[in-house]
Amino acid sequence: MNSAIETTLLSNIKTVLSDFPEYWNEDTLLKNKVIDDLRNYDEAVITALLSNEKIKETYALPVGDMTIFKVDEFIEMLRYKNYWENSYTKYRNEIGLTSDGKYLNYNTDVVLDFPFKDCILEGGMSNEDEGKKEVYYHNVIAKEEIDTLFSPKVLTNMKKYDKDGEHEITEFNDDDNLIIKGNNLFALHTLKERYAGKVKLIYIDPPYNTGSDSFKYNDKFNHSTWLTFMKNRLEIARKLLSNDGVIYLSIDDKEQAYLKVLMDSIFGKDNFLTQFNFQVRYSDKSLAEAKAFKPVIEYTLMYAKDSNIFKPNQPTELYTDDKFIWRINELSKGKIETINGNQVEIFHKGQWELSKGEPDTNALKETWISGSIYSKMSYGQVYQSIIEPRVEIDGNGALYKIYGRGEDGLGYRYYTNPLKANATRGKMFSGMPLERKREIENGESLKLLPIVNFSDFAADFGNIRHEGGVTLNSGKKPEKMLKLLLEYGSKENDLVLDFFMGSGSTQATALKMNRRFIGMEQIDNQWNKVVERLANVVNGDSTGISSDVNWQGGRSFIYAELNTLNQQYIEKLNEITSKEELATILEEMMSSAYLNFKVELNKVTVEDDDFSTLSIDEKKKVLIDVLDMNQLYLNYSEIEDTQYDISEEVKQFNHSFYNQGGESIG
Repeated sequence: MNSAIETTLLSNIKTVLSDFPEYWNEDTLLKNKVIDDLRNYDEAVITALLSNEKIKETYALPVGDMTIFKVDEFIEMLRYKNYWENSYTKYRNEIGLTSDGKYLNYNTDVVLDFPFKDCILEGGMSNEDEGKKEVYYHNVIAKEEIDTLFSPKVLTNMKKYDKDGEHEITEFNDDDNLIIKGNNLFALHTLKERYAGKVKLIYIDPPYNTGSDSFKYNDKFNHSTWLTFMKNRLEIARKLLSNDGVIYLSIDDKEQAYLKVLMDSIFGKDNFLTQFNFQVRYSDKSLAEAKAFKPVIEYTLMYAKDSNIFKPNQPTELYTDDKFIWRINELSKGKIETINGNQVEIFHKGQWELSKGEPDTNALKETWISGSIYSKMSYGQVYQSIIEPRVEIDGNGALYKIYGRGEDGLGYRYYTNPLKANATRGKMFSGMPLERKREIENGESLKLLPIVNFSDFAADFGNIRHEGGVTLNSGKKPEKMLKLLLEYGSKENDLVLDFFMGSGSTQATALKMNRRFIGMEQIDNQWNKVVERLANVVNGDSTGISSDVNWQGGRSFIYAELNTLNQQYIEKLNEITSKEELATILEEMMSSAYLNFKVELNKVTVEDDDFSTLSIDEKKKVLIDVLDMNQLYLNYSEIEDTQYDISEEVKQFNHSFYNQGGESIG
C-alpha cells in the first residue's frame, strides 16, 4: 500500500488551493494567508472551494436556493490540522470549566468539562493486559476520518450455533441472535443501518476504570479518556434504543458520579429512572484487612430513552381481601349537613361502633390519614377540608359518612376524626372497588408493587465461578441479577443489546428468558468462553437461572467478526515473541498494510539504526503506531472491491444483513 496516502478531502483541498500560488511557499501552505482571505470573504477562493463537490459536501449548508459556506469550520480545520495531520493542541491546552462552550472568564455558570469530550476515541484494545496509545478524532478537524470510522463494516467468519452444532450461514433475519467480535464502537455503528430505534433494552458492564481492569489508559488524562470512551459509545447506543427502550449501566463508586453526569447530558436528567444498589460482597468476609473501607455495593444506573413512553414491568402480587376485615354499625341516625358542597352524615361518639371480622370482599379496609396520604392524596384533602375543622364542633371519636365518594358501589365513604384529644390523625374506611372484586372472583386480580432499588446478590456473585459451564473470573455479573433487570425492562421476544459482553452473561440470560440479543466484545481471550458458554445454554445448561425459568435448551445464535484490515496486524504484533516473527510481520506490513500517510515504514525501521536497538516490545509499539488507525476494519461500501478478495458467501451474508439486495451502501 502507498504509505504517503492522503485523505480524499485533504487531497481535494490541496488541489483547489494549488491554483492559488500566493498561498504557497514551495510545498508549504501559508495557512494564515488563506485564513485571512476567508475571513475577508474573498470571492475567488470561496468560489473555487465550493466548486469542488467533496469540499462542498463537507463545508457547505444548503438553505433554499442559496449555499452557505461554513467558513469558521473550514478555518478551524486549517488552523489545527497541522497541515494534513491530526493535531489536538487546541483541545489539550484549553482544559477547564466551561459553560456554553465559553470558559469561566466569559461566563459565571459552571459545568463539568473534560479534555477530548468533543472527540472520538476508538478504544481499540484487544488484549486486557496491554495499554494502548489512542488517536483522538475531532468532529470538525477530522470529519472525513470520522465518517470512515462510522461507516458500516463487513462481517465475516459467520457461524450459526444450534442444538445440532455449528453451521455455515449466508443469510440473516430479524429473529437471529448475533454476537460480533471486534471494536464495539465500530460494531455499534455497523448496527445502525438495521437496528436504529429497534433495541428495547441495553445492559452494559463497562470497564470500571479502576486501574486494574481492562481499561489500560493510565496516562495523566485517564479519567477524561474514560469519559470520552464512554460518551462515544453511549451516543450511538441511544440512537439504537427504541423510544420505549431502557438502558442499564453497572459501575462502582470510582466513576459512578461522573457517569451519572455524562448520562444526564446524553439521555437527559428527566429520563433518569433509578439507581440500583446491589450488594456484591459479604460484609463480614474480607481478604484485605489493611484497608480502612470495604465496598460491598455496586451500582446500576437506569435511564429511559423517553420516560414518558417507557413503562417498567413492575412486580405484582395477588390482590386479596386480607385487609377487608372491618364493619361499621350505625347505632342511630346521624345528622346530615352540607360541608364544602359535600353531603355528610355526622355520627358522634356512641352513635356508631366498629367491629372486626374475617376477611370478606364485602367488608371495609382501614387506612390511616397520615404521611403522604394526608399531604398528597385526595383522601387527605377531603380529611383536611371537611373533617379537621369540625373536631372542636363534634368532639373526638366522631364518624363522617361522606356521600357520593368511592368506587365500591356503596355510594359513600367513612372517615373518623382522631379518637383521642392528643391524637392528630383519623382514619378512612372504604369498601373493595367493584372492578377489583370482579377480578378476585375471576382469579385475575394483581396488584402492582414498586420497584425496590436494593438487592443482595452477594451469594450469587460468590457462586458465579462455573455459571454457563465455563470458568469465570470474579467481577462477572450473575444471571440472577441480569434476570431481575431484564424482567423490569423487557418482555419475551424484545431485543437486548450488550456491547461489553465479556463472558456472555447477558446473552446467556437473554437466551433463557426468550429475548432476542446482540452482543459485542473485542478482548480476544474472552471469545472461546463466550462461544462455549452460549453453546452450552443452547444445549440445556442447568446453571444460573435455568431452574428458575425451567430452561431446557434450544434456540440459536450467530457468531460473526468485523472484517479486519490493519486490526489483523495489531493482533499479530501483540502475539509475537521473537525477532523472526517480527521480521515476518514487518515484511507483510510493507507490502499490504495501510500505513499512516505521514510515515515511510522503511525509514523508521530498516533505515533507522536506532530501531534495531529497541526491545521486541518497543518495536511492536513502533509498528502499531505507524498503522493507519482509520483503516482497522473493511467498510461495507468496499465489499465488491476485488483487491479484498471477499468470498461470495460473505457478500451474500452482508447483503442480507444490510437489506441491500446486493447493492452496497455508502
